[in-house]
Amino acid sequence: MIIRENQAVFVEDLCVKGLARTRLAKSIRDAGWSMFIRMLEEKAARYGRVFGKVDRWFPSTRICSHCGVDSGSKPLHVREWTCACGVTHDRDLNAAINIHAAGRAEWLNACGETVSLSV
Repeated sequence: MIIRENQAVFVEDLCVKGLARTRLAKSIRDAGWSMFIRMLEEKAARYGRVFGKVDRWFPSTRICSHCGVDSGSKPLHVREWTCACGVTHDRDLNAAINIHAAGRAEWLNACGETVSLSV
């Protein structure tokens, strides 16, 4: 459904091997992240959809999706934060918005259009 209901899907290119060595190891292995990404890629190709990966170093959780300011790193237990512009963000939703915007910008740029990363 993810692929059939969307024209484009973008994900963060996570270093799963690196994450498997952290305290999140069990969660990462249980999630089968690499297999999930591979399945998304295959389905996107089958249905003629755009699929892209955003660089793992892109600071998706730190950038305000409203104003674009990088607010700096935050510990994982910080799930919600307020930017200097006054907008309050859920960490995961904000990251998803930023990953979508970055993926779309990369895709449009690859198509020959001049784009800037605006969310």
